[in-house]
Formats: sequence, C-alpha cells, structure tokens
Amino acid sequence: MMHRDRDVMAAALFLGERGRGRTGANPHVGCIITRRGHVIARGWTQPGGRPHAEAQALAQLSGSLEGATVFVTLEPCAHDSPRGPACADLLADARPDRVVIAAHDADPRTEGKGIARLHDSGIMVTHGVMAAEAHRSMAGFFTRQQHGRPHVTLKLATSLDGRIAMADGASRWITGDRARAHGHSLRARSDAILVGGGTFRADAPRLDVRIAGLADRAPQRVLLTRGDVPAGWTGIDAPENIADLPGNYLLVEGGAETAAAFLRADLVDRLILYRAPILIGDGRAALGDIGLDRLADAHDRWHLADTRMLGSDRLEVYER
Repeated sequence: MMHRDRDVMAAALFLGERGRGRTGANPHVGCIITRRGHVIARGWTQPGGRPHAEAQALAQLSGSLEGATVFVTLEPCAHDSPRGPACADLLADARPDRVVIAAHDADPRTEGKGIARLHDSGIMVTHGVMAAEAHRSMAGFFTRQQHGRPHVTLKLATSLDGRIAMADGASRWITGDRARAHGHSLRARSDAILVGGGTFRADAPRLDVRIAGLADRAPQRVLLTRGDVPAGWTGIDAPENIADLPGNYLLVEGGAETAAAFLRADLVDRLILYRAPILIGDGRAALGDIGLDRLADAHDRWHLADTRMLGSDRLEVYER
C-alpha cells in the first residue's frame, strides 16, 4: 500500500503545482480521490486561494465516499473562514475510508487539528507520505509561516566566466531561447518579481510572461529603490522589507548589486543559474559585494538540487 500511496501522492504534488504563484498567502495544495485504485476526482487550490484543493475535488462528487481514499498534499484546514468551510469538516462529512496526508499544516490555526478532527470522525488517517517532497513543493508557504516572508529565488544568467553583460552593459542575449523560455516559466510561477533601480533605468524591463497561454500569469512588479516608484510597480527600499510583498514566492532577477544585497542580507532560499557556453572577459560581474569576510564561510551554504541542459545552456538549481 505504501508504494501505491507514494505514486498517488506524487501525482497530487504535481497537480498542486498548477496553483503555484496564484494562491496568495495560501499554500498551493493538490488533492486526488481514488476508489478501488481508480481516480474519481481531483482538485488543486484555485487562484486567490479558494476553493481549496479538497473542496474543488469533493465538488465533483455526490453521495457517500464509502470505499474511497483522499490524498492531499497538506493537512486539511480546520479553521473557519468567511471564504469557505474548513476542509477537515468537509472531509469528515463526506466520510471517506481513509485520508492520506503528505505534510502537517504549519499554520497554528490548523496544525494537528485537521488530523485530529478526521480521527474523531472515525476516518483512518495516514500522514507523512512524501512529507519532504511536499515541503519542497510548498516551500513558499512554509517559508512564510516560519520566517514571515516570501520564499526568495535569485535568478542569474551568466557566461562561463561569471559575467552578466559586456563592459558597456550589453546583455541581450547571453543565454539561448530555451533558457529564456524557462526563465519566463519561473515568472509564471512567482507571485512577485523584483529588480533594482539600475536595471530598471537601463533596461526598462516589462517583467511579463512571454509564453503562449500564460500572459495572464505575470507577477506583481517590485522595484528595489529609495527613489520614486513608477505606476504599476510596488517599491521597497531594502531587501529586509519583503515581508509585506504579495504571495509566497518572490523572484529576484537583477542586477548585480540587487542580487548581492539579497545575498548579503541572507534572504536567498534558492539560486537559479543559467550558464551559457561563452566567455566574455572584461564584462560586468554577476555579483557585487555579498559581505563575505572569510573564504571558509562560503562553503556548505548551498547544495545542488537539479541540473539539466536547456539547448546549449546549462541550468543549475541550488537550495540552501
């Protein structure tokens, strides 16, 4: 049964990713309901955070869930909300035979209470199935709960020798089409995207999502500046002030001083590095001063989580 549980939970985690960057402060949860080994309903957290994944899946069914198993990537919520009923109550009323949960909810309004409510209703509960993967999938939600801020991804596109532009600032294009398309997919999965004042003045970036069918997924544009903030943008004057930015996922795109400022403040949770097979030489470095005093302190801070080729460019993903 455990092998089957993991297979279905992996699918639920993949399903939940559809909501990433669109659910506000809510987690992007996936839910799959099965009976006798067949999927009978599925759901994921909808834009704005409602309906929740469980509510969306249950709305596809009628009658009893006798003989059914509900797989959900996060402990069902147990707190009342004017936006909808608690998912633990919905499941308790539906009475499936079993509920399989990946991760405990870190929200103190629900933590442990959702599982307890299901137990009290006589429903068998299995929890901790693919918990580590669920924490990774919903890293923004857990970062917000633990640190009170969004999860920060720093994206860099560099040459082999660590340059992001020619000496005169020309940077279009260091990477190829496939790497740039992947970068746009990152934008589509983020709540907000941030650049510094220098990048804004030099490039006038649109920061939109240029992938067919995903134009409506453009994140909120954020400018790191102590100066005026243009219409349609949100401004912050220091990396430490990201707590009030919308949603759970912040993508930092540039430039070198802005990237260094976030690293210096120890606010980067994930590094996305696109490395093009070119040498630039006397160009602009990818980073400014990150506050490193000793070389020894640079070690053991990052681990490689993923790497692949995107055309001729190499993608490397590092996590804290």
